[in-house]
Amino acid sequence: MVDLLGQYDKIQEQVDSKILEVVKSGAYINGPEVHNFQKELENYLGVKNVIPCANGTDALQIAMMGLGLKPGDEVITVDFTFAATVEVIALLQLTPVLVDVEKDTFNMNIEALKKAITPKTKAIVPVHLFGQCANMEAILEVANKHNLFVIEDTAQAIGASYTFKNGTKKKAGTIGNVGTTSFFPSKNLGCYGDGGAIFTNDDELAHTLRGMVNHGMYKRYYHDVVGVNSRLDSIQAAILNLKLPHLDAYCDARRKAARYYNNAFKNEQNIVTPKMGNGCNFICDTCDCHVFHQYTIQVLNGKRNELHQHLLDNGIPNAIYYPVALHSQKAYSDSRYKEEDFKVTNELIDTVLSLPMHTELDNEQLDFITKTILDFIK
Repeated sequence: MVDLLGQYDKIQEQVDSKILEVVKSGAYINGPEVHNFQKELENYLGVKNVIPCANGTDALQIAMMGLGLKPGDEVITVDFTFAATVEVIALLQLTPVLVDVEKDTFNMNIEALKKAITPKTKAIVPVHLFGQCANMEAILEVANKHNLFVIEDTAQAIGASYTFKNGTKKKAGTIGNVGTTSFFPSKNLGCYGDGGAIFTNDDELAHTLRGMVNHGMYKRYYHDVVGVNSRLDSIQAAILNLKLPHLDAYCDARRKAARYYNNAFKNEQNIVTPKMGNGCNFICDTCDCHVFHQYTIQVLNGKRNELHQHLLDNGIPNAIYYPVALHSQKAYSDSRYKEEDFKVTNELIDTVLSLPMHTELDNEQLDFITKTILDFIK
């Protein structure tokens, strides 16, 4: 599904040199590389504050802690996503409220969001799934109307942009009150271990979060807030700092592969290719609204599982993201949830299939993948 070694080969000398430099410096925790990466990522995103942390799940948890959410507060997020999003809500003894998604973009359904709001609702967590932003303009309108926090889960969409109706453009993760991301190795901007970050333009919130990631300390051994141990180590920061200047090129390579897939499948009625939200037609070369962390099709002939196995049999990696809806997971099942409220999610878990998507895909590989799929479908 990803070719991390192929990507590493192109920057191997720089990476090896930088890792050795960090090791020789002895500054493994909160060293200069971490602070340098923080500043470079702030510049790239156009956000006032980046708070590095240990992983994307921690980033979500710490963001919610920093906003002062209390046990019993309701937090709305989507049913069709990875469990980390709802996991942290439950860990903090908040009340997760799951809503359905749009069939075309896989992102939060706005009408479902509106129906889910109660007097106990305190926050919305839109997930920018598979690499494109949720409908943030509509989400912000709802949040402002009900005085709710917006926490963007940008684990799959770093580098993507969202364009408002007035032409204003912002990077994913910088639109709501706070945004979070993951630097898991397979992400568009990935390190060689675990890593994450939190983004915000709120200086007061940023100050709180900076203490929280480091045991609640601003001065060593003085604990001003309840915190956790969640720090991005210097080696991972150094790797991310080297890869950050390549991020736009990495995303362009993914979009190029996505265009190849789209063109190959355009006349196949049993395959639905990813649709673009935000009024994008995905024609222009400068499009940056989708960064294709995953390229996910919908297989409509009832043979998704057979195609999944056929590809594996032919040496083609592929994955089902996601095979079980969150409301159906044992850990998060709740009598409040009704199957009729998750019609789209229940359909998607039977039809979606994610194909190989990474920066090193070439036309020969893409040709083999698409022909293998089309020969099976037909």
